[in-house]
Amino acid sequence: MSSTRFTHPLFDAVQMNRVFPDGKTFADCRPRQAEPSILEKYLQEKDQPGFDLRAFILAHYELPVPHSVNYKSNPAASVSSNIETLWSVLTREPDKENGTLISLPCSYIVPGGRFGEIYYWDSYFTMLGLKASGRSDMIENMLQNFSFLIDTLGYIPNGNRQYFLGRSQPPFYSHMVSLLAEIKGNAVLLTFLPQLEKEYRYWMMGTDEVSDTQPASGHLVRLPNGDLLNRYWDEHDSPRPESYREDVELARQSSQDPAILFRHLRAGAESGWDYSCRWFRDGLSFHSIHTTDIVPVDLNCLLYHLEHTLYKACTLSGDAGKAVVYRLAAEKRKAAILHWCWDEGSGCFTDYDFVHGRKKDVLSLAALFPLFTGIATNAQAASMEGIIRKYFLQAGGLTSTAINSGQQWDAPNGWAPLHWVTITGLEQYGFSSLAETIARRWIDLNTSVFKRTGKLMEKYNVVDTQLEAGGGEYEGQDGFGWTNGVLLALISRYGGSV
Repeated sequence: MSSTRFTHPLFDAVQMNRVFPDGKTFADCRPRQAEPSILEKYLQEKDQPGFDLRAFILAHYELPVPHSVNYKSNPAASVSSNIETLWSVLTREPDKENGTLISLPCSYIVPGGRFGEIYYWDSYFTMLGLKASGRSDMIENMLQNFSFLIDTLGYIPNGNRQYFLGRSQPPFYSHMVSLLAEIKGNAVLLTFLPQLEKEYRYWMMGTDEVSDTQPASGHLVRLPNGDLLNRYWDEHDSPRPESYREDVELARQSSQDPAILFRHLRAGAESGWDYSCRWFRDGLSFHSIHTTDIVPVDLNCLLYHLEHTLYKACTLSGDAGKAVVYRLAAEKRKAAILHWCWDEGSGCFTDYDFVHGRKKDVLSLAALFPLFTGIATNAQAASMEGIIRKYFLQAGGLTSTAINSGQQWDAPNGWAPLHWVTITGLEQYGFSSLAETIARRWIDLNTSVFKRTGKLMEKYNVVDTQLEAGGGEYEGQDGFGWTNGVLLALISRYGGSV
């Protein structure tokens, strides 16, 4: 099994000696022969005079090739036209399992750059662009793939790689189902009801295990008043294979127990915000990361949407008993979010540190998820509009947080999914002027960078629009699935492609 690679001395040697600049490269390599025999051969040869580790790897493994490596944009065409062309470039056909890739039954869209596999929450935002392109066939294919993963694994992993098993990502499956239902009708809710229920069971595992003396189990947290909310979690407490060296080196700098630190890092990866000062105990230092201590406002809003979608689906199916159960669960979660994640002092939604019993003081765009999912009151939404104007709005759109920590999910960077969530949330509460201002600034930035570079990027510097976005564990990537999707969807709504 390829997963053996991650615990073998060969893996440690390759990653810690920086055989490849990007730790994901070796994690994605395909063995040229049965991998157990390669690993055994390494142990036999590694101490021989003149042994060359890089040469050994190149002889026994096939390196991954970026999916869009040969693609060149057409500078004479509009950015929208180029995105339409990119869909086929970023499409991957069903592939037999080989190396660490988990095979899927239907074709799908990958983000691009170093990312040659699907990613859970990325895919929803990619689907928004596919809808604008009239590609409901691909939306349905990708939804079938995620349903396949739920049916075979019990959940949707971070991505379809073996090294992502043990964690998921922000649960947008119910949004994907709802998106297809907008196109094909509410019968879609019935088609995917079994998978919606399995997704919910995954996130709610541990209900019978949490108590006053054990307030957390897996993804589930029991708060002092008995409310049940969720956190990010990973089954494993070892370094991430795709970022092995970075995790090991961080553990050497941190005073935290390595196993605890690795769990926090993995949970941060599940959040999709890898990484942000949202997850730091002191708000500044990476080595103070404590993700599993936190009840994130965005995660719980997404699970509210899942509960509400299950209520709608069960109502359609005629199962009134289940419908009531899910309706009450959604109502309880909404009340709990408003109680634990609304900070009256700052007038902002925030995350809650349940271990230390206090609200986090980091302002982030996660605070817009209560507007995106319709949980916020009108007064809270009005307060959030002021917060956005005061702390987040920049020349090129919105920063993810108000703090420049050097992490890629903090200022000065802006990301497509958070722009969509914010713009949509503001529109739903009647703040159309600010929503359009943000949308046009984001469209203009994406378009100007494309004209300058011929690329659509994973993230952007929204403060100094002439500079590339920074931070993170790898160089900036182009392609790029969710940027393409959100940009097309916003252009469809507001215009602006030239």
